[in-house]
Amino acid sequence: MVEIVDAKFITSAPNVNAAPEGEGQNEVVFMARSNVGKSSLLNALTNHKGLAKVSSTPGKTKLINYFDVTFMDRDTSEKLVAKFVDLPGFGYAKVAKSMKHDWEKNLTDYISQRDEIKIFIHLIDCRHPHLDIDTDVSNFLMQNIKENQYIVQIFTKIDKLNQKEQNALRREFPNALMVSSSKKRGMKKIVQVIYDILTEKADED
Repeated sequence: MVEIVDAKFITSAPNVNAAPEGEGQNEVVFMARSNVGKSSLLNALTNHKGLAKVSSTPGKTKLINYFDVTFMDRDTSEKLVAKFVDLPGFGYAKVAKSMKHDWEKNLTDYISQRDEIKIFIHLIDCRHPHLDIDTDVSNFLMQNIKENQYIVQIFTKIDKLNQKEQNALRREFPNALMVSSSKKRGMKKIVQVIYDILTEKADED
């Protein structure tokens, strides 16, 4: 079994040019439109209640936040360190257009230019699986992803759906993961998937 045994905030950056140096480091990028539960998921994954600040104002986080996260395989005692990268939420409501343009340019630059990224984790609210903004993000990722990068699609707040609705969502998105941060459902699966991808890439390197 793989667990996250340590997680700590490292730094924040306004754009890709200010991102911390770290050639060869494993970056796992978490991205979502505002109010999908990204901060809650990060806290639940790392068992660190205050790691990522949960804001009552969607879109409040404007910086790219970095966290050092240590995985441990309990069977082998092997450890792996990765960087979780919390991108600002996209699809802001109450901001000036000029500010929104700057934020979105920073996000697209980061996604397309940052070679250290190994995994893109795209979070989607399970109650709204077909929003245009999420479709646009998925298409953008598919167009910009490099050969050594992966996309993991995760539907959040799965506890808000009944079993029939959950089953229908799984049929439509068979490769996606379903989670509930509040109920701690699906967390072990996400940790395992991230670890498996990173160790596979490490073996290839």
